[in-house]
Amino acid sequence: MKYSLIIILLFLAVNVHAQVMQTKAQWATIKVPQLKCWECEQKLNQYLVREKGPNTDAGILQWKMDLRNGILKIQFLPDRITADYIRVAIANAGFDADTVLAEPDSYKTLPPPCKKAADGKGYGTFKYCELDPADRPKN
Repeated sequence: MKYSLIIILLFLAVNVHAQVMQTKAQWATIKVPQLKCWECEQKLNQYLVREKGPNTDAGILQWKMDLRNGILKIQFLPDRITADYIRVAIANAGFDADTVLAEPDSYKTLPPPCKKAADGKGYGTFKYCELDPADRPKN
């Protein structure tokens, strides 16, 4: 009798835990104006991989970057992380994220192409900055 009761309770506990973890993943679109070149993409990718953690423990599943428009689409689990937290994490990496401004000390460590044009840095669209240097036109 004791063993059957323990087995039933164990089964219920596992079943309840499985139901809690089954929230549907969501996509968020975040405007990152400095995301214009391959260097910015690499820098933000490195940060997001660290933020994601092993086995998506933090709740970030995947992301896609649109360098032409400076947009990051990110898929996350809302029971583990929020879109606002992701914006703050991107700001901590040194990039502006929607209305959240970049953390100044992290911004200073960004490569020159990833900085704002207002600071006298960054590339214009005419520089083919969305392409890797090996893929850029030679003329």
